[in-house]
Amino acid sequence: MTFPPDPVRFDEARPLALAVALDAAASGVDVLVVRDIFGRLALLLDDRSCKVETADQEVWRERIISTLGRYAADRPLLLASGLFQPDAYFASPRAAAELRYVAAPGQGSIRWLDNTVVGADWARVSTPEAESGGVRTARTALYGFKGGVGRSTATFMLAKHLAKKGNCVLVVDLDLESPGSGPLLVTEDQLPAYGIIDQLVESALGNEEGLDLVAQATHFQLQDNGELWVAPARGRGVPGTEYAYVDKLNRVYADVPGHGGGTFADRLEAAVRACEDAVARESRRPDVVLLDSRAGIHDIAAVTISRLCDLALLFGSDNGQTWAGYRDLFSAWLSSGQAKEIREKLRMVASMVPGADGPAYLETFRDHAWECFSVLYDDLIDGDTGFNPSPEDKSAPHSPIPILFAVELVGLDAVSTPGWDGHPLVGAAYDAFLETATNLMIEGPR
Repeated sequence: MTFPPDPVRFDEARPLALAVALDAAASGVDVLVVRDIFGRLALLLDDRSCKVETADQEVWRERIISTLGRYAADRPLLLASGLFQPDAYFASPRAAAELRYVAAPGQGSIRWLDNTVVGADWARVSTPEAESGGVRTARTALYGFKGGVGRSTATFMLAKHLAKKGNCVLVVDLDLESPGSGPLLVTEDQLPAYGIIDQLVESALGNEEGLDLVAQATHFQLQDNGELWVAPARGRGVPGTEYAYVDKLNRVYADVPGHGGGTFADRLEAAVRACEDAVARESRRPDVVLLDSRAGIHDIAAVTISRLCDLALLFGSDNGQTWAGYRDLFSAWLSSGQAKEIREKLRMVASMVPGADGPAYLETFRDHAWECFSVLYDDLIDGDTGFNPSPEDKSAPHSPIPILFAVELVGLDAVSTPGWDGHPLVGAAYDAFLETATNLMIEGPR
């Protein structure tokens, strides 16, 4: 195989492959561009309804090899007629239309199929399914691209606020690498024997029946028929047995065929449902579930936002890291064709807003958020209709819900400081967030 004189890098390979796909589609054949887990690319041509000339095949194959270098697959061009099960590729639900290409009359389509080891669920947006009888608990995810933005504290405050209004609330701590909301809500001696980590490990073997997964919150008293339940990331364990958390963590993310397994996304969804069912057995089905998500571009966050929730509250501070991270994430949703499905359930949260110049800070935050979210909005020409809210639209996904900076929370050991959440300045910091988030959860995202 002859490689180009200058090495082709990952970011360059896709547009080079699409250029060859464009020429192939111009001949009338439908093209599927496939990228493997190493980033290597191949063109699959659907010759079942459109003949592909041998001479053209050779030209396109040589172009892929000569332009992509090491990013050309070992078999860079394949025909549907030569595949054992061509519809496994061409009819795959993961194959998305190439958004940058619109077929003219007589031309074939171009579609894109990306294969990854992790992170695939960022590109698989779906709405949680209703339980039997058409009833389903409303789920809200709390997510931050970067850690340290107060996500777990906000989860605690929101859970308490909703429960005080008479709701049955379940908090699920999905931050497996750094459990946060569980310890804030339940004392260690009152934790259930098992946690989400155990549900994921045991379900891989079909061995999850009967796990003790939830406990009632112990750090404050509730009134008006409200209830607050917690499904922690880790449990307290069984007396006399070592609780090997790290060993379990090393085993949860794999897809597991057979038994009670399935994809990691399937098992995580089943784990959340098992926690909801556990609360229903102990008391009543939760009215609201808060999913305290893992930070960063991580598979747990991917499944939580793309598949498990109705509303995703995205936390951030006004800095370059925040916007670069969210821009990468939004661009991935755009490339996978999921922008329209995901944007309706997103809402930005501005955390730790400085009190002295709060209005000016929030205006700058809003403008930066709008620039970032514009990736997900429709490009409109005069007279077009679509979803493209203005920067000033207070109901738009980019419009920030503020949480004010409270010096009382700096360095706070919440677990050993009872009553911290009742401090007037802490309450003032969260007032707008609690009111707006509650309204969104009751009325639904725009």
